[in-house]
Amino acid sequence: MILPNVRASFGRAEAGALLALLSRGDERARRREEERLREEGIDAILDDPRTLNAILTSPGMAAAPARLVFYLLVRHALLEDGINNPVVADYLAALLLEFGRGMRAHGVTSDDERRYDYLVDIVEALESATGREAFLLRAHLGNFALWLSGLFPDWITARVERRGAPGIRYYEEMGATGYRLAAESADAENWGLDHLYLTFASNFPALRIALNRIADRHLFPTKGDPIDRLLRQIADRFRLDTEAQRN
Repeated sequence: MILPNVRASFGRAEAGALLALLSRGDERARRREEERLREEGIDAILDDPRTLNAILTSPGMAAAPARLVFYLLVRHALLEDGINNPVVADYLAALLLEFGRGMRAHGVTSDDERRYDYLVDIVEALESATGREAFLLRAHLGNFALWLSGLFPDWITARVERRGAPGIRYYEEMGATGYRLAAESADAENWGLDHLYLTFASNFPALRIALNRIADRHLFPTKGDPIDRLLRQIADRFRLDTEAQRN
């Protein structure tokens, strides 16, 4: 099960890495950042735009803890669109870290021998599932839809053009439904995930777009058709702006 536990795992090692990145060997700068860390806490440094820029441009980025890198990427991608809930960033970072291991994204749990390659496979499994199994499948439907549409939008676009496969909106609708159904389970309430799942269900398109930004800029900057990618980015920007005006 994916839990928003990345931020809570940060300790002295992550704080030290952040201080080193921001000070770049300047002792005065390090003392200044250490004072800020003591007075304002680590979130003040994590949310500083200079921190993300420092870790992306540092030659030692590869040595930085993966949990720290992914949290920063997600947190700042969300902040660009005014999504300021750190728990949302925490959960998304945990999702990327967990699903990024081997074929983990295709299983409901890390030790699940069943493989789900498509959303419809999960839906079919849900038809006979009950209790905790149903809860885990519903949550996985949301997580898998967000993983695919968030990090692999170019793959989805290519499948639409080659095979007439479902587009991004299909993944948004299925993912939001999965999270919404998962939120209704007693298991979600027991784990303290019910409100978070509802947040993900209500904001699925915005979260998907934030992950698209990470994929386009940092993970797969040279893959996909550049024209299709540009058109997607323009359409997503227009969509966010329109929804912001409505609210």
